[in-house]
Amino acid sequence: MPSIEQILKQNKFKSEKERAIVSILFANNLINGFYEEIFKKHGLTIQQYNALRILRGQFPNPCTINLIRERMLDKMSDASRIVERLRKAGWAERVTSAKDRRAVDVIITGTGLELLGQIDKLQNDFDHPAVKLSEKEARQLGDLLEKVFDSLMD
Repeated sequence: MPSIEQILKQNKFKSEKERAIVSILFANNLINGFYEEIFKKHGLTIQQYNALRILRGQFPNPCTINLIRERMLDKMSDASRIVERLRKAGWAERVTSAKDRRAVDVIITGTGLELLGQIDKLQNDFDHPAVKLSEKEARQLGDLLEKVFDSLMD
């Protein structure tokens, strides 16, 4: 198993913290590429998949674009544009808000639920990036990353 230094052909880092951050960035890029390939087979992007999961979590209730935006993993995503693409594909629909006729809510369609059901069957594929981690190591990694989140979300 090559080290991050070997992969990047870099002799050393300024500190262990810099090494850790570069490792996170590198792993993030690899993981994103891995998931992009899975979702591409279903005609989805990672952001669209994320939005569909949010809509399924709210189902049978509709949700607002703002709620989708708040819950997106990628905070830079344009939730309105993503919802429009989901609507055009038939995976989501816009409905007039019951609370405010000027507002529009979004709800997942039966086709969108079916698509997510198909993708859910790929759980072993989703777990592949962490296949070499034990359950304990996966928990430790998650806990350590939460410390990084805490530093950035203050």
